[in-house]
Amino acid sequence: MRKLKLVKSDAGLQPYEEAINGRFKYYKKRLSDLIGNGTLSEFATGYMYFGLHKGPKKWVFREWAPNATKIFLIGTFNNWEERPEFECKPLKNGVWQLELPEDALKHCDLYKMKVYWEGGCGERIPAWVRRVVQDEQTKIFTAQVWAPERPYKMKNKRFIPNQSPLLIYECHVGMSGEKEGISSYREFMENVLPRVKEDGYNCVQIMAIQEHPYYGSFGYHVSNFFAPSSRFGTPDELKEMIDKAHEMGLAVIMDLVHSHAVRNVDEGLGCIDGTRYQYFHDGERGEHKQWDSLCFNYAKNEVIHFLLSNCKYWLEEFRFDGFRFDGVTSMVFLDHGMGSIFGSYDNYYNANQDGDAICYLTLANQLIHEVNPRAITIAEEVSGMPGIAAKIEDGGVGFNYRLAMGIPDFWIKTIKECRDEDWKPGHICFTLTNHRADEKTISYAESHDQALVGDKTLMFHLADADMYWHMSKLCGGTTYRMDRAIALHKMIRLFTLSTINGGYLNFMGNEFGHPEWIDFPREGNGWSYKYARRQWHLVADHDLKYHYLGDFDKAMIELVKSERKFNETMFTELWDNSGDQVYAFRRGSLVFVFNFHPFKSFTDYGILTAPGKYEMVLDTDDVRFGGFGMNDSSKPHFTEPGETSVPDKEWLKLYIPSRCAFVLRKMDED
Repeated sequence: MRKLKLVKSDAGLQPYEEAINGRFKYYKKRLSDLIGNGTLSEFATGYMYFGLHKGPKKWVFREWAPNATKIFLIGTFNNWEERPEFECKPLKNGVWQLELPEDALKHCDLYKMKVYWEGGCGERIPAWVRRVVQDEQTKIFTAQVWAPERPYKMKNKRFIPNQSPLLIYECHVGMSGEKEGISSYREFMENVLPRVKEDGYNCVQIMAIQEHPYYGSFGYHVSNFFAPSSRFGTPDELKEMIDKAHEMGLAVIMDLVHSHAVRNVDEGLGCIDGTRYQYFHDGERGEHKQWDSLCFNYAKNEVIHFLLSNCKYWLEEFRFDGFRFDGVTSMVFLDHGMGSIFGSYDNYYNANQDGDAICYLTLANQLIHEVNPRAITIAEEVSGMPGIAAKIEDGGVGFNYRLAMGIPDFWIKTIKECRDEDWKPGHICFTLTNHRADEKTISYAESHDQALVGDKTLMFHLADADMYWHMSKLCGGTTYRMDRAIALHKMIRLFTLSTINGGYLNFMGNEFGHPEWIDFPREGNGWSYKYARRQWHLVADHDLKYHYLGDFDKAMIELVKSERKFNETMFTELWDNSGDQVYAFRRGSLVFVFNFHPFKSFTDYGILTAPGKYEMVLDTDDVRFGGFGMNDSSKPHFTEPGETSVPDKEWLKLYIPSRCAFVLRKMDED
């Protein structure tokens, strides 16, 4: 077998070449077993066969339930009774089928399966169901026939995402509005998408799309994998929302949960045919104790078929532009990454690996890019496993990007445990850029994880209670802590964005320092929606300081987009003085200068860079962004020759205020 590029490009992986080759061979074998002489896209069409479908003059329903002995379709159309004409017939390999005349069912009818097995029976929602609704009074979830006379037809069918760079606005539709309640797909389309476009982001990452019985799970305890959550509206309204985003030039990716499933029997896959092991591992391995959920058995071809079909379904039926795969670390390690310390390559090639899960993810990436070569796939993977975001043919798993999950943890740890005088910008930069050269990452200072109840956003860590009293310009004045929080919030986000090698992510509202935490309705808070919403009026009110942060975020995004293929530009360190807490680097025509010192400003501070004329194009200390206006951005800067052993470099003499960062652009000489 040829030496895979993943091994050739990293000498440290050579001792593990056999294991890496073994994974690649196993993937090729599974692929061959699944598709034969066909394609993976042709294989992943289960959603066209299973479930409820309206055909010419009849309805056809199919379900895979190998342990079942008898299945009836019951619902509003037959008074929820078991009738002979609604009994499914067994086919081969555990598949059941029912054919009904065209007038037997109608749009919005409710239904379930009544499943019998040896020793028991129960009412179940079909695994391949595309629409599930919850009764407002009883709170019971039920499958619903979705066959509108005039289904929504998407207009934008050839959308191509912009990934230079990928600028992601992470969102949750339900909590995206001002009201203390659940917002809809249509409200999100009308109120949030224009905001995302105006702020300069080019991609929307949407959470909680797949149906989930508990709203407070943030969408991570999925029950119905093919059903868009009815809390936010209809499938057609979701299609319209995605269509509108494409019309505005915004890619839409989905937070896809294939790492586990809700253990609920009444709503989910937990016991459809009377067994716990139909879709999941049997026994302890089938239970994720930390997440109180069930773990898929990726060794089963039927499970692979189900999950791959799910990927293709969302791409084809709703025109999603890709996925952020949730819980990848949990999938690829048998201990779900909970008991491992990822300090060496030994941790990635041992008996703790789930080879079937790694194979599934590889197949999923191949399928997704076969269906849509421009699709975006992102791995939420914290261990740093080599090859997650490397090409499949090179020995990788095939993701386009991996989330740089260590960055937000690093920022919070620094804020909580390190005195301002001890911040080392060179060390900070090393952490921000510590990624595999051949794998692209999505960097972020904070996501929804840091905003959940029990934790704090960066702004809350920095400002604490001062946010309640000193965010007004009209009263309450200011404090040192408030000024520090506003300054560092901008610097942290600029440093994180400016060091990307792939893309950047922000959770909605965090860009302007949204106050307080996210807390979904639950018994402990009296089922309140007070903290499960976004207070957009705060950033719109120019009598408050929130708009400083929002305006800076917009300017920062605009600057990065102005530099062609910024994420692909070379990163060149220009200056690192840990004593002064000053750091500078260059990317393309832009020079980034950071002074993290809490009280020392520097006059005529020399930085070695390419000779020429430089103009200031962004300044965190600008009064427009809540700064003190210590820099004069209207004056150009010219390098000066001086004693230096570095060829083709001159001194750029700068005034650098304390706790400030700015960006200079090298200008073409007149």
